[in-house]
Amino acid sequence: MKRAAALACAAVLACAQTPPPGDEPAGLPPYPKKADLIEFQVSPPGDFRFFVDGATLGVSKDGIVRYVAVARSATGAENVSYEALRCSTGEYRIHAVGNPGGSWGGRATPWRPVSTPPVQHWRVALQREYFCAQKEPIRDAAEGIRTLRGR
Repeated sequence: MKRAAALACAAVLACAQTPPPGDEPAGLPPYPKKADLIEFQVSPPGDFRFFVDGATLGVSKDGIVRYVAVARSATGAENVSYEALRCSTGEYRIHAVGNPGGSWGGRATPWRPVSTPPVQHWRVALQREYFCAQKEPIRDAAEGIRTLRGR
C-alpha cells in the first residue's frame, strides 16, 4: 500500500514538473563547427565577435527560436551556449553551455527578460534585429540565416 502511494505521488510530481510545450528542446545539438558559424554585428562594437551556428538554428511550432551562440574574444577565448528566444515575450533561456573539450554542460536557466542587467548587447541584437522583429519570430532557419548574413 505504501509503495503504491509513493508511486502515485511520484507520478503526480513528475507530471507537475513537465515543462510546457516548446520550453525544452528534444536534445542538445552537436557542438558547433567553425565552418557553420555566421558572424553578426552588435552595436556598440566591443572586444568580442559574435556568431550563431547556422546548423543549429531552428524555430519551434510555438515560435521559440533556438540556436548555438559563440562569443569570441580578441585573444581567441570562446564562450559557447545553446539558447532559446521566446519572441512574443522578449525572454531568453540558456539550455546548456559549452565546455572546453567540445561537450555540453550546465543546467537550463529559467526564462529571463532579454534586457535583464547586465545588458548583453549581442542577445538584444539577436532578438530585435535578427530573430524577433516586432516580437514575431523568423519563419524558419533559412530566413534566420539570410537575416544574419544581411540578405
